[in-house]
Amino acid sequence: MRNLYYVAIEGTIGVGKTSLANLLCEKLGAKLVLESFEDNPFLSDFYDDPERHAFQTQLWFLLQRYQQQQELRQIDMFQNLVITDYMFVKDRLFASLNLSEKEMSLYDTVANMMEKNVIHPDLVIFLQADTETLMKNISTRGREFEKNLSEDYLDALNQVYNEYFFRYQDTPLVIINTNNIDFVNNNEDLEEMINYIRKPVTGTKFFNPISGL
Repeated sequence: MRNLYYVAIEGTIGVGKTSLANLLCEKLGAKLVLESFEDNPFLSDFYDDPERHAFQTQLWFLLQRYQQQQELRQIDMFQNLVITDYMFVKDRLFASLNLSEKEMSLYDTVANMMEKNVIHPDLVIFLQADTETLMKNISTRGREFEKNLSEDYLDALNQVYNEYFFRYQDTPLVIINTNNIDFVNNNEDLEEMINYIRKPVTGTKFFNPISGL
């Protein structure tokens, strides 16, 4: 991965973005930058009443991620591999699903100004899974603020992600189907993923591994 300086991992809630980011950083000695979703004071209220709390939830995330992106500019990426568990565009995907037409118009105005100062990754890794797998993962990790997350909402979000990355062409992209592997608990699955990610990527590559266990 010597020609990569900034790798962003993306995917729907529960797919394992943060887990993979942590594991890659341990294996590759990279600098880790994680989104601070648990600090969002509106998130629990959003899951209880999405329509009422969506705008402030999205705005908080937008501002927090923008601040992190500005901090990335201070890192010498030519000396350090940086791995993040999100892309800046992530918030727009959520906003397109959660906000009303008027709210989205205002959101776009703010986001468009910020995006001009955002660093683009050298490689994006999109972790894919079906909604049933995501629901199982979310239930297993047992986060309190996710207890009211509905399967319908997660399925709609999953569709938004899949549609976005089906058309994505901004940077090299690796799409990994995680339905049949467990890269967190199975080191062979993780090593297989890392070996695939290490290969030079131009355009979009699809990886559909099957666990040996």
